[in-house]
Amino acid sequence: MMDDAILEDTKPGDNTYRVTAGELRAFVERFERLEAEKKDIADQQKEVMAEAKSRGYDTKILRKVVALRKKDPQEISEEEAVLELYKDALGM
Repeated sequence: MMDDAILEDTKPGDNTYRVTAGELRAFVERFERLEAEKKDIADQQKEVMAEAKSRGYDTKILRKVVALRKKDPQEISEEEAVLELYKDALGM
């Protein structure tokens, strides 16, 4: 059975390394499961935004609020100060 197979590869100047087919398959399958979970979460996030939009919320602003909540308050203050400086410079 392939699960117990050990593949060896040697390259000039490299050490020999061993790959167990079962272990390799496990890593690939774990990664694939995480990819599927990531897709499911993204779909759920889209559903939340669609629901918010249907209730009249501006989803573009909601996404900005979510991004701001991830930031440190000092970082937000600095960004807002620079934004105001740029707007003033442009006469906005």
